[in-house]
Amino acid sequence: MNLQGHGVAVITPFDKKGCIDFFALEKHLNKLISSNVDYLVILGTTSEISTLSILEQIEISEFTVRINNNRLPLVIGVGGNDTLSISHKLNKFKLSSFQSVLSVCPYYNSPSQIGLFEHFSQISTKCSIPVVIYNVPSRTGSNIKPSTVFQLLKKHNNIIGIKEANSSNNQIDELLHFSPNNFQIVSGDDITAVDSILKGAVGVVSVIGNAFPSKINEVVKHALNNETRYALQKHNELRMLMSLIFEEGSPSGIKALMSELGVCENNLRLPLVPVSFNLLEAIKFQLNSLT
Repeated sequence: MNLQGHGVAVITPFDKKGCIDFFALEKHLNKLISSNVDYLVILGTTSEISTLSILEQIEISEFTVRINNNRLPLVIGVGGNDTLSISHKLNKFKLSSFQSVLSVCPYYNSPSQIGLFEHFSQISTKCSIPVVIYNVPSRTGSNIKPSTVFQLLKKHNNIIGIKEANSSNNQIDELLHFSPNNFQIVSGDDITAVDSILKGAVGVVSVIGNAFPSKINEVVKHALNNETRYALQKHNELRMLMSLIFEEGSPSGIKALMSELGVCENNLRLPLVPVSFNLLEAIKFQLNSLT
């Protein structure tokens, strides 16, 4: 799969009873597709996957495939902190409808680099489609080092990329410098996406892209074309909103923004809750300043 460009980490709308709002999800998917984003990522962190049952995950995956109707490439999140369970879980989805699996580094267990190597080795062996590693230490407490990634690439040719969200050090620079040319590095952080793409990342899996798909398309296109001035100009228009939607955690922030745009209701599943009144007002203010 070609991961170049703008992939959107799709939210899961809920109604007032906490049930999946498939009507809102259908409208949202169609809007993203018509906005010409490059691909959709479902059942990732932004989807609140931790609070979705396996039956709900299967339902969302099949629903998305049906609504998409082969219009865009699809990436499905299948990850966790129990390697054996993930291997079994892979068999529950119709993976032939997806172009790749996005699998997050194990959380809570705090595995060593050897453990991470063995974890992703087993997943890549069991997976029938390409695998993209998702490294987000701020959420998982687990950081896969570039050296471990390179070892995995020597053993498994179906690991095609990494969504790198470790913006606390120069890890993405090491990945970009030493990775094989066919290995795709994707930014997993809206705020630093332009810098990462200008350094050589192939694109971004964006959260704020849910709200502004066409604007993020422009940002990514300019960055990929090394049009630094225009990329930063477009990016800076949304930079404050990008910061705000992560201030009290994601997807609480993006859900607040999406509710203001009339896409879905501002409902989440515990332990996530809507953002505070003050943050919501700040989001509204910044949103109004764009129009």
